[in-house]
Amino acid sequence: MDVLSSRTLLRPSDPRRSQSFYRDVLGLAVYREFGPAEHPGVVFFLGNGLLEVSGQAEQSPEGLALWLQVRDVVAEHHRLAAAGVTVVQPPRLEPWGLVEMWIEDPDGVRIALVEIPHDHPLRRDQR
Repeated sequence: MDVLSSRTLLRPSDPRRSQSFYRDVLGLAVYREFGPAEHPGVVFFLGNGLLEVSGQAEQSPEGLALWLQVRDVVAEHHRLAAAGVTVVQPPRLEPWGLVEMWIEDPDGVRIALVEIPHDHPLRRDQR
């Protein structure tokens, strides 16, 4: 298999609400929009990945979680909490050395926001 591109597909219960959350609240940049104007699909940049929020599901997605590395987890915590985002776990230093916080999107999809401290081995590993 020769994989040329990939993305995570999210089928929310309310596409416009979820697209607004990822675009306006989290502040993800739009890679592209497609489909009819009344029901567009939106693909967002996720660092070196992509998240497509399109279509509509009868129920909230289950079993999906996103992992997003950010520069400053504490700053994101303040910004997102002020915006009314559900914070499941505030920032804390985990035993594996990463600073993590967990939030939820409007459908309850869990999102880890992760900061890699300057002295963490991931900063030195060039593989």
